Amino acid sequence: MAEEFEPNILGILCNWCTYAGADLAGTSRTQYPPNVRVIRIMCTGRLDPAFVLKALSVGADGVLVSGCHIGDCHYLAGNFKSRRRVALLRKLIEEYGYDRERLRMTFVSASEGAIWAEVVQDMVNTIKKLGPNPLKQVGAAGQAGVVADDEF
Repeated sequence: MAEEFEPNILGILCNWCTYAGADLAGTSRTQYPPNVRVIRIMCTGRLDPAFVLKALSVGADGVLVSGCHIGDCHYLAGNFKSRRRVALLRKLIEEYGYDRERLRMTFVSASEGAIWAEVVQDMVNTIKKLGPNPLKQVGAAGQAGVVADDEF
């Protein structure tokens, strides 16, 4: 019997808002899929595009960037910067042959634990429809240079 595909998603979260919202979801015992591995950064404005490209290149099925709502950034304009970067990255990853839906940016505040759970569920559902990262399939065929799932 074939096992259902469970995506591995990298979450890059703002320390002040989304990370706190994810923490609230956990302390509130809100149920959501455990498919997101979180990296906390102080502000999504500090998002290095290389983080996203590296995650996809080593086998992440998707990347979720999430920060403060527009206008509520603790560093004033960080989320404006990251929103532009993510828009450009979505175009770039399409050029590399990935579906642009593998990268998403959302805005979740510290008091929105339930919204975080919805965001994660929606992202997991989207990635399940897209299927595994194409590099995983290449790696399964024995191609060199592909890193295992647990290395991102």
